[in-house]
Amino acid sequence: MPPLAEAGYYVVAFDQRGYGRTTNWDTRDFPNVDLTTFALTNLCRDVEVLVERLGYQEVECIIGHDFGCVPASLCALTRPDIFKKVVLLGLPFTGIPTPEEKAQAPADYPQPNLHEELANLPQPKKHYRRYYSIPSAAAEMSSPPSNLKDFLRGYFHLKSADAQSEPQPITSMTAAELNKLPPYYIMPQHLTMRDTIALAMTPSERQNMQQNSARWLPDSDLDIYVHEFSRTGFQGGLNWYRVAEDPALQKGLMPFAGKKIEVPCLYMVGTKDWLLHQVPRPIERMKEACTRLTGPVMVEGAGHWVQQEQPEKVVEEALEFLKGE
Repeated sequence: MPPLAEAGYYVVAFDQRGYGRTTNWDTRDFPNVDLTTFALTNLCRDVEVLVERLGYQEVECIIGHDFGCVPASLCALTRPDIFKKVVLLGLPFTGIPTPEEKAQAPADYPQPNLHEELANLPQPKKHYRRYYSIPSAAAEMSSPPSNLKDFLRGYFHLKSADAQSEPQPITSMTAAELNKLPPYYIMPQHLTMRDTIALAMTPSERQNMQQNSARWLPDSDLDIYVHEFSRTGFQGGLNWYRVAEDPALQKGLMPFAGKKIEVPCLYMVGTKDWLLHQVPRPIERMKEACTRLTGPVMVEGAGHWVQQEQPEKVVEEALEFLKGE
């Protein structure tokens, strides 16, 4: 943030509904929460209201990482009059498909029996998004509180460039292809996320983590995550996955099906980030969904946490993009 501010921009980092210090959202327990309040259209409206309350009518650029790419891309898609540019880190925007587009490229989209196919693999698996949508996930990720820091440190490490992993593309949304993904995305069927991370943290991975991860995620930064998730739990954030798994809760986006992002868009991703390979043909589809795309900028020495692992490169590319067009 400071380098962008020094370049003359007013920079704001905000928590999304359900995370961090946000308030006035539905905090009821799993069976009672009104998930319609977590509709993605509401998330876009949250950002628009924030801009208004800050006293602005336009935003030079909205920047998102991982799930933050969802509101960033949707704001650019639905309100180009407000959000003039967009930078996406990690998660590509591949469009909101029309029924016709899904029919023309069925391999690009999950089929109704995908989860059953995963469960029927020789070593049964489950998709992390499905796991995050079950009633027990939040409690399992929070317990026991005493080793939450160890869990989060391992989670951050395994998705970084320091981990012993080489991302590769998938060709279809089938169980056999998705099984290429690492276990934090395609999990062992009977394990929790905590158990999955603990199993993946082999002695060699733990040694890598101890030698490298504090370089880009010092304990002082990690402690903030630990403190906040200890205070709030994980359910507020996981409610978004429940919405993503339920087509009925995504109907508000259908008026934008087939629409393209028409404002300038910069896409950056770490060369060791598996997030790029969760779907087939991500870059090709992104070029179709964004009419003024810059990138992909493939950032060496970065995994999933590109803005933390290689902050200088991210700032350099972002400033160059902001100066253009």
